[in-house]
Amino acid sequence: MIIKEHDATTGEIVEREMTTSEIAQWEADKTEAETIKAADATKAAEKAALLAQLGITADQAKLLLS
Repeated sequence: MIIKEHDATTGEIVEREMTTSEIAQWEADKTEAETIKAADATKAAEKAALLAQLGITADQAKLLLS
């Protein structure tokens, strides 16, 4: 994978390969982001199911909780 480094003071742009530690960090960050996205989707589905079970809309739930 290629990284572009741009030195704002000189305008120099350097393209280089990622180091093994950068690749490992990128993969860890990607995995964490996917986990968070899946958890958010699960939470939204559970919320929608609960609202449907109660027979109310999200706006009605906000009014009840305010």
